[in-house]
Amino acid sequence: MLPNTVQIDTVVSEMFSENTFIAHLPGRTDCIVIDPGLEPIPILEVLEKHQLEPAAILNTHGHADHIAGNATLKKRFPDSPLAIGAGDADKLTDAEQNLSAQYGMPIISPAADLLLHEGETLSFAGFDLEVLETPGHSCGHIVFVWKGAEPWIVFGGDVLFAGSIGRTDFPDGSMQQLVHSIHHKLFPMPADTIVLTGHGPATTIGQEKATNPFVGAPAGYQE
Repeated sequence: MLPNTVQIDTVVSEMFSENTFIAHLPGRTDCIVIDPGLEPIPILEVLEKHQLEPAAILNTHGHADHIAGNATLKKRFPDSPLAIGAGDADKLTDAEQNLSAQYGMPIISPAADLLLHEGETLSFAGFDLEVLETPGHSCGHIVFVWKGAEPWIVFGGDVLFAGSIGRTDFPDGSMQQLVHSIHHKLFPMPADTIVLTGHGPATTIGQEKATNPFVGAPAGYQE
């Protein structure tokens, strides 16, 4: 499914089956790490295996299962900037907001080095990543879109899943916003665009438009 011009390793944290993505281009020793989760040691093992160093640590949003590895990675790679959408930045340093306190295991991340907004382009490790604001699962959720190969790749966090969508029952969640984000930010992309999801298997925009029971054709979506 993935273009052969990129290597993407996935580390799944067991507790919430959260996906951390480590992406690098062939011949390079720098990479990007997206949503380091609750098991950072396997992430470090992948980096060591491929002799990679993160050029940036990127968070799609600030929920604990997607930021729990930030501290370990920043300690090991202090010069790697940590980036998150501006609307979710407070979650990094607040265990109540990032939802970890309610599980009795408060998680605190280092503060962000970069606060991201709609339409910005991040350039790290040979990737030019477009930032799209996609609220609904959380108020400051963003996705990263790489158009450097065909098909495009979306690092999508907890917006759109294979056959499902992100939860909206958190304090700053909104079903209306989530549906709007999917219909107006993701679904206009080419049908073969790959969505690397925060939980579960990858999917494509075309697959979800045609079959997703929450936001696709079965739910009444029409282009």
